[in-house]
Amino acid sequence: MVHQMVNYSPDRQAGLDRAFVALSHPVRRQIVERLARGPATVAQAAAGIDVSKPAISRHLRVLEEAGVVSRVIDGREHRLSLEGRPLGEASEWIARQRKLWERKFDVIDEYLSERRRTR
Repeated sequence: MVHQMVNYSPDRQAGLDRAFVALSHPVRRQIVERLARGPATVAQAAAGIDVSKPAISRHLRVLEEAGVVSRVIDGREHRLSLEGRPLGEASEWIARQRKLWERKFDVIDEYLSERRRTR
């Protein structure tokens, strides 16, 4: 079933799914938070994260496959940057859900207020 308020397409949905998978792990969220301050090397992005280098590599692969992070290789230096599009799409989806639930809660609040007045 396709919801009329959402521009649904399988490709867009798959991208959104990948973005949420990428953000579902706390280590990946830490990396995203670090990269939100600007591009960084892999070592800079992973600084302070208490996991092995192979684990960092696996987390970065998930972020890259989701399109959340891009990597530029210059010799031995790997420079990471945050990509806004997938995060923007996830943010837009969350905003739509928030609006929907806020409307529902408003209706419930009105109903309960009316019930209290009629008692």
